[in-house]
Amino acid sequence: MTIDVREGERLDDLGRKGYRIIQNPKTFCFGIDAVLLTGFARIKAGSHVLDLGTGTGIIPILLEAKTEASHLTGLEIQEESADMARRSVALNGLEDKIAIVTGDLKEAAFLLGKGVFDVVTCNPPYMIGEHGLTGGNRQKTIARHEVLCTFEDVAREAATVLKPGGTFYLVHRPFRLVELFRTLTFHGLEPKRMKLVHPFVEKEPNMVLIEAKKGGNSRITIESPLIVYKEPGVYTDEIYDIYKPSVYDDRPKG
Repeated sequence: MTIDVREGERLDDLGRKGYRIIQNPKTFCFGIDAVLLTGFARIKAGSHVLDLGTGTGIIPILLEAKTEASHLTGLEIQEESADMARRSVALNGLEDKIAIVTGDLKEAAFLLGKGVFDVVTCNPPYMIGEHGLTGGNRQKTIARHEVLCTFEDVAREAATVLKPGGTFYLVHRPFRLVELFRTLTFHGLEPKRMKLVHPFVEKEPNMVLIEAKKGGNSRITIESPLIVYKEPGVYTDEIYDIYKPSVYDDRPKG
């Protein structure tokens, strides 16, 4: 199948099943946070999965490669990103497994239905309001800053579209943990697992991975931290394995 890759776009190899993704570096490209989220999520065979704010579709495409989910949906408000996601889905022959919907995640339940998904994932905007805002690229601003939605919106819609007992997976920043937990529990999403991500073993964490269950009991497991680099420019073995071991045959030995 011939897929239109437009001016300014590029094809990136995802290292899973030969899948590739279309991205435009001038707008926004996925980061390690999205990949780590797909490694953290536990998805049972036959699950129906929704990714809120899917961007160019990296999370549903990787989850299709890594899990036995029955069907995955990506919801994205920016048509340019949604269009790239649809073309990537077609490029990989996944039209029967992944649907990309253009729409506002604040209206996820209206657009997609209430209580219909087993799993919801989200790599939401991390920054509040004007914090760290530098202007310029609007796509990057929307992806990184709460200009079109807040975490309150994310948690509310995730809780509404999930089936009872369904699971919500997200990646966020540790400095907002108190707010995240408060908002999740307010919407009936009980935190069950948490993993902090450190850039280096001696550095403080800069990401947190959270699993929350709709209607779950109050008990959380704090998992061993994930360290990204063992030295500058060299991933730890756990990070290599989350990406795909066979792709990194040139990893340093020892």
